Amino acid sequence: MPSLIARRTFLAGLGLSAGGLALGFFPADTRADDDPRGGEPPAKPPTRDPAVQAADPALHPNVFIHVALDGLVTITCHRSEMGQGIRSSLPVLLADELGADMARVRVVQADGDPKYGDQNTDGSNSVRGSYEEMRRAAATPRMLLIAAAARRWQVDPGSCHAEGHRVHHPASQRSLDFGELAAAAARLPIPQPDAVVLRPRAELRRIGTELPLIDAPAYVTGQAQYGADISVPGMLIAVIARPPVLGGRVASFDRARALAVPGVRQVLELPAPTPPYAFQPLGGVAVLADNTWAALRGREALGVTWQPGEHATHQSSQQREALLAAVRAPGAPARQLGDATAALAGAARIVEAEYLVPHLAHVPMEPPAALAHVRADGCEIWAPSQHPQAARKEAARILEIDEDRITLHVTFLGGGFGRKSKSDFIAEAVVLSRAAGVPVRVQWTREDDIRHDYFNTVSAQQLTAGLDADGQLVAWRHRTAFPPIDSTFNTDAEAPGPDDLQQGVLDLALSAPHVLAEACAAAPHVRIGWLRSVYNIFHGFAIGSFIDEIAAARNADPREVWLATLGPARVVPLAELGLEKLKNYGQSIAEHPVDAARLRHVIERVTALAGWDEQRRAGRALGLAAHRSFLSYVAVVASVILDPAGRLRVDEVWLVADAGQILSPDRVRAQMEGAVIFGMSHALHGAITLKDGAVEQSNFHDYRLIRMAEAPRAIHVELVASERPPGGVGEPGVPPVAPAIANAVFALTRQRVRELPLARSLKV
Repeated sequence: MPSLIARRTFLAGLGLSAGGLALGFFPADTRADDDPRGGEPPAKPPTRDPAVQAADPALHPNVFIHVALDGLVTITCHRSEMGQGIRSSLPVLLADELGADMARVRVVQADGDPKYGDQNTDGSNSVRGSYEEMRRAAATPRMLLIAAAARRWQVDPGSCHAEGHRVHHPASQRSLDFGELAAAAARLPIPQPDAVVLRPRAELRRIGTELPLIDAPAYVTGQAQYGADISVPGMLIAVIARPPVLGGRVASFDRARALAVPGVRQVLELPAPTPPYAFQPLGGVAVLADNTWAALRGREALGVTWQPGEHATHQSSQQREALLAAVRAPGAPARQLGDATAALAGAARIVEAEYLVPHLAHVPMEPPAALAHVRADGCEIWAPSQHPQAARKEAARILEIDEDRITLHVTFLGGGFGRKSKSDFIAEAVVLSRAAGVPVRVQWTREDDIRHDYFNTVSAQQLTAGLDADGQLVAWRHRTAFPPIDSTFNTDAEAPGPDDLQQGVLDLALSAPHVLAEACAAAPHVRIGWLRSVYNIFHGFAIGSFIDEIAAARNADPREVWLATLGPARVVPLAELGLEKLKNYGQSIAEHPVDAARLRHVIERVTALAGWDEQRRAGRALGLAAHRSFLSYVAVVASVILDPAGRLRVDEVWLVADAGQILSPDRVRAQMEGAVIFGMSHALHGAITLKDGAVEQSNFHDYRLIRMAEAPRAIHVELVASERPPGGVGEPGVPPVAPAIANAVFALTRQRVRELPLARSLKV
């Protein structure tokens, strides 16, 4: 038998170490020269969260912050960490507002629990959706600590301030450590939310600076716990043979043959789901074994035959034609300004194009995995979940028990992109643990992940522009057809709604006096789900490509046509958009308006950064695109060349992002660089296709991602300095990438790409 070497054992054997940075801590804060503990190493974290110890006399005025009697501040991160650095940025925001020294701060990961409010780490919402809330959560204990010190000194609290882990009274040059004040502060009444006063922005000294990635040592030394790392006594590993066609059922399988594989302990059939599929397990047959290898061999031995179900005749080629037919006819109006139909009929010139984008898969580095232990008194789960509260709800539904009897521990996520906000893989572990009577960890393979994903939806779009005799835009019509995400949760949903079209269609600033946007119906044949940037991926591709087509039709500079199409720098009122309301990613339209000035600015900055005029005059093939999504504004310029073998190569990329107030610039730059690679993968290679209802792709040989040799030789990122409320960061970098590349391809070859991926029609 081969010896089994754990990942951590392997890394330890390489001699890797933490390099002096303790897991969960920042290095000593060297700003405060009078800090008596500036160079003192932090204490080891306790084994349990002190914030849940009911008898603790220390200060814990809310679920996010606990100040111990020794001064140790524990900050609970309620969002999931999947490499975006949320455990390194949100805690710093809280610590800055509190006035804490990060060398004396410990970060713990929250379990799934409604007491934390919204925990769904999706929609680029972790900062923009909780910025003010987190500041108030930290300002509350700061006010209590100051009040406790003021009482002790018998001075006005307004004459004191908190900084460097101490409360200071400058007039008397006195100060007290947080630990010295914690017990007294805990006895004071907690201020009402409307009485909580935030610091002036200038006092948030770490925000917007280069911050350490606190979990980096854990990543590189193997200490980080991912879903597949969790093990409990008596656990079995399960892999599942799932129906290849959505809604398929098991016809027959060879249980005895699978059980004959050494290490296989049980073979269990899962119940078949019923539409709408939501987060239900897909059904099939599970093989439970002592280890993953035995489970995989047992699955191979099952010899399952399937009843394919209603989608067995579905073909991607037929859906393509159905989508095109849908956008060639009027749809349901979603945005109306003036009379676009009449204006198009009277236009001096018409520019029209159709765009297609296929289904896309998430393919995070870590395929789904979850461990569940169902007991008589409830269920305990360990999982890399982006949405732990939804997972708790699904587990409670399956077990028919109250949610408070479900404990869900959130592990690190090896990537997510929206896949792990769906809890089907967690539900599978719950079902199997209950049936098997032991803890069960469900492990998906890459093939499982690609074939049974919640795919980004397939789409077709038709855009039509009417130009006057001077080439100016007078009318704009946008028809879009795609099966919406709501179809996964509602069997009657077959057309996009206003919440879907807010992503790039309704919130597009336009100079045209006549605008019409229409939603066209499309039937689903797979589970549709959120994927990084969601509908903005194809809306951004179509709009970004179409504006370039207008420029080509006018023989004009694409940059100038972009700016003319957006119109003057202004905040665009809803009436000018042709709307009565806009969901606006769940945020106030007053705080986050549609701002043409910001989109114009990132276009102007990115073309300046890329040397747009000089490089185009020098013969370089450049493409430009821009997009507003998740309340942020991003513009991209891509350079495309032909390599010696005649293949198209993305040579260089420039990106400028305006995401409002930024907590950690380094993390934001990393997200934007990753978005370029992510967007390139979709643009050049990404396509999920179905034949007879089954996904044709299975692994990275036929669902290609960008490889090292294909990466640009440089990705230049510039972040706009801003005091505006935070926008999203994780997703907004993706939408402009594909159209910028496609436009650069046109500049190089004069061949217009209207259907992704490029590999379908070009040598890449």
